[in-house]
Amino acid sequence: MPRRNIKTQDIDVVILCGGLGTRLNNVLGERPKPMAEINGRPFLDILIDYMMKFGFYRFILCTGYKGDFIRRHYEKNSRGLIFLISEEERPLGTAGAIKNTESFIESDIFLVLNGDSLCEIDMEDFLSFHVKKKGSISIALTAIKNSMDFGVVRLNRDQKIIGFSEKIMMHEEGLVNAGIYCFDRKILKEIPPGEKRSLEYDLFPGVLDKGIYGYVTEKKLLDIGTPERLEIAKEYFRETKR
Repeated sequence: MPRRNIKTQDIDVVILCGGLGTRLNNVLGERPKPMAEINGRPFLDILIDYMMKFGFYRFILCTGYKGDFIRRHYEKNSRGLIFLISEEERPLGTAGAIKNTESFIESDIFLVLNGDSLCEIDMEDFLSFHVKKKGSISIALTAIKNSMDFGVVRLNRDQKIIGFSEKIMMHEEGLVNAGIYCFDRKILKEIPPGEKRSLEYDLFPGVLDKGIYGYVTEKKLLDIGTPERLEIAKEYFRETKR
């Protein structure tokens, strides 16, 4: 697929849905975290709806903990989209989960999203950024005033990422990972099969020399990882009538 002719319909979207959601145990009940109810709808539905607006229709869902719940939902609610379920027999971490989908991925470049967060960037512009930079990975970044609970990312003048500081105690503004990535398929060879690996701790630091670029946005990061943030997301989507 020539890079200059990339169309959203040709791009696979991998969504990481295997988190335990331990901080939401009292809220989730029998649901996995990405299926947390937002004003009567699963959060994952809202995330997929957002991607549909740009023309994406082929979704690979990386499931683990309570993955059957996700499978049953999308078997009944495909809405004409293609859903492929990549199941983990044991937790593989974020990078390991992506490696586990390798046989499902058809596009030369593909998107990866966290299944428990949303940052409403222009996905077509993000893809164009990735193509222009000619790196192996692009990461959406947004500024957060109190970054102590997030990983802080350092860029050079060309927007190339030169370092990561994961969840350090910082009470100042910093650029943080918004949970949206564009990968060149070739980077999958850097992840060993069947082993637990993290994007932030294992893959990214090890491939900085292959070109990882940061796409900086002013869009707000919505993260449902704690009961407090879940309530913020509910209010946001209530106001936007979604």
